[in-house]
Amino acid sequence: MLAMTLPSMAMAAESQESVLPTIKVEATKEKPVYQTKKVQSPKYTEPLRDTPQTITVVNKKAIEDQSLLSLREILSTVPGITFGAGEGGGGYGDKINIRGFNASNDITLDGLRESALFSRTDPFNIEQIEVVKGSNSAVSGSGAVGGSVNLVSKMPENKNFVDLGASLGTDHYYRTTVDANQKIDDTTAVRLNLMAHKNDVPGRDVEELKRWGFAPSITFGLGTPTRFTLSYLYQTDNNTPQYGVPYYNGRQVDGIDPANYYGYANVDKQKSTVNEITALFEHEFNDSLSVRNITRAAKVEQYTLVDPPQAAAGGLCLANGLAPSGWSQTASATGVITTNMSGYQSCAKGVTPGTYVPSGPRGNVRDTVNKLLTNQTDVTWKFNTAEIEHTLVTGLSLSHESFDLSTGNSFRNAGGALPNPVLPNINVYAPDTDYTGPLNYIQTSTTSGTLDNQAVYAFDTLKFNEHWLANVGVRYDHSEGESTALTYATPATGGAITAISPLKDKANTWSYKAGLVYKPIETASFYVSYGNSKTPSDATVTGTACTITAASATTAASSTCNVKPETAVTYEIGTKWDVLDSKLSLTAALFDTERSNYKVADPANPDNPTGTQTLDGSARVRGLELGAAGLITHNWSVFANLTAQRSKVLQGASDFVAAGGVNGTQGDFTKGDPLLNVPELAASVWTTYDVTRKLQLGYGVTYTGPMYLTQHAGILVDGTGVVVNGKLVPAAYAGQTTIPLVQSQSIVMHNLAVTYKFNRQLSAQINVKNIFDKEYYTAIRNNGWAVPGDGRSAVLNLTYHF
Repeated sequence: MLAMTLPSMAMAAESQESVLPTIKVEATKEKPVYQTKKVQSPKYTEPLRDTPQTITVVNKKAIEDQSLLSLREILSTVPGITFGAGEGGGGYGDKINIRGFNASNDITLDGLRESALFSRTDPFNIEQIEVVKGSNSAVSGSGAVGGSVNLVSKMPENKNFVDLGASLGTDHYYRTTVDANQKIDDTTAVRLNLMAHKNDVPGRDVEELKRWGFAPSITFGLGTPTRFTLSYLYQTDNNTPQYGVPYYNGRQVDGIDPANYYGYANVDKQKSTVNEITALFEHEFNDSLSVRNITRAAKVEQYTLVDPPQAAAGGLCLANGLAPSGWSQTASATGVITTNMSGYQSCAKGVTPGTYVPSGPRGNVRDTVNKLLTNQTDVTWKFNTAEIEHTLVTGLSLSHESFDLSTGNSFRNAGGALPNPVLPNINVYAPDTDYTGPLNYIQTSTTSGTLDNQAVYAFDTLKFNEHWLANVGVRYDHSEGESTALTYATPATGGAITAISPLKDKANTWSYKAGLVYKPIETASFYVSYGNSKTPSDATVTGTACTITAASATTAASSTCNVKPETAVTYEIGTKWDVLDSKLSLTAALFDTERSNYKVADPANPDNPTGTQTLDGSARVRGLELGAAGLITHNWSVFANLTAQRSKVLQGASDFVAAGGVNGTQGDFTKGDPLLNVPELAASVWTTYDVTRKLQLGYGVTYTGPMYLTQHAGILVDGTGVVVNGKLVPAAYAGQTTIPLVQSQSIVMHNLAVTYKFNRQLSAQINVKNIFDKEYYTAIRNNGWAVPGDGRSAVLNLTYHF
């Protein structure tokens, strides 16, 4: 009996064992949070590792972990980018420089150029920001001398989620956000992003920032060959303008509190409203052919009433009876040179110590409207010729931009006359921020401009074998711009309207790029590349298509009209590696950018009676870029970049002036000088470490080295020049100034973050910025004003995900 039972039990056990499921246990690895493999634009067909150009991507996770807000704050983590200062009363906006050259007009959203110059204050609808380094007109269009910036919008995804965010912090910081994605069916999804924000500027007395926005979008055809996305963005800002404090010879003026506000907080305004609607169509015919079409209509309205705190020479009088002044050298009629490097001069006559006399465009109003209608079509083809694999992208871009500007002054009596007294003197150390005079807006001018552009382009990636590939591209642009202006006399003087003849300009430009890539192994590449840029006079509609400046008592007439496009070229050699199981991307590159012909004044040339600027200027920036993004270990992430660069003016005056000028008196005094606002070394590191599954620590440090704020000039012997028959005849010069060039101070900033995940849904994050409360300055106008950087601040962010 037992003998019969045992085999039966054994057979039953074997049968049960055969149907039990197999459980496979594997250690999971965290996806690299700061590593980005590819950019958005279809013009870049290969992964970043195989793209022969330096491209830095700041993705959503890097933005959120550092609690970065404005575009300026985000780009401050990308070395090689600096920020320009707004001119008094000349409007506000993201005035950025890449590798030493102006890139304010080289910002795109989803690959389409943004028309307006405005401040992008919030990333609530941004997926990632892509910074392309090097001359890049072939991809980005006119301009892009040192590079370009592309903002990528959030899009509907093929899953359901809701992220709710609420934040509280120092300096009356309040913020709430919603990011919700909902599938309607298997191929349709909607996404909604909402934001409301308010805070005071850390370390400042009265500046306040307020904004709110929403961005709905819907995609049809998710997961299918044909997709259509319709999206809308609305954001409105109502901010107090940030001006800054007195700044001379590379330093803030001693004894002045950087928290001071020198405008009138009760009337100063900086308002903007952005409306953008975008339609994106994508269709894949097969694995070898696809098309992408994107259309956008946008309107950006901006209104500013500003009081930039400028003072005439000697008009800012300190308590000791001296006024700050820039380092200078002058010469007497007998050629005796006097050097003043004390940084001070006597106060202007009648100015009381401890006060300053307001000057400049106080009470100025700018009311602008930018409109944009643009369409871009890209067709991607994959095919072979002999043994060569091709990925060819051909495209057509069409755009129409318009610009309307109304200017005037609000500090006026009803009839337009200035009040008496015009403005009271202001206490230097404790400025009164309330304006008590009359408020009557008097219009002084209007400007209207249009800019039309048509472009065709082609980019081909040629794969010769598993080790070699090449990337080549060409673009042709045709642009036409026109601007008209009217000036208005005050009602008290009759209110006459004067029309200025329309200014017109058109340009046809060719841009090119080429790169060769060698891949010794699949996860590494070495490359060399070339790219150029073309910048016509009508590269931007913001302002006028071209400008004409009439002669004054000390200034010659000048014009940017009818000047051929400026040119720049970049050469780059580099390497890119994906290491540690391809979870860490490392990059290194050497670059050389030369702006070979940019506009410089040619006032003394008798063969140039109109004062038209000439393309004789040239400058060069050479440098090294290093980058790392991804996972070092399972728990340790890093996002780090370094830029070392040297800049030089190769020629800063026209050939005629450089050869001797009128009577052999004027020379090229800036030749050999470094470019302004270009730090020789800048670096940024952000790293996080998962202490446990719930606790994460983050630390960041950024370094920006000193930047040159001045260049050499000539020493005038007998005063300023005079205009004769519309041309500036300079006075005799006693040579080039020998005083040291002024440099700003270096900046080292430390930031800290602590994140705790209570569960899969709820997490809390504390960010402390500028933890040592470092005093530093940005947007510097040397011998004028500079904006203090944000002081120490702390913010608690709560996020609920479901």
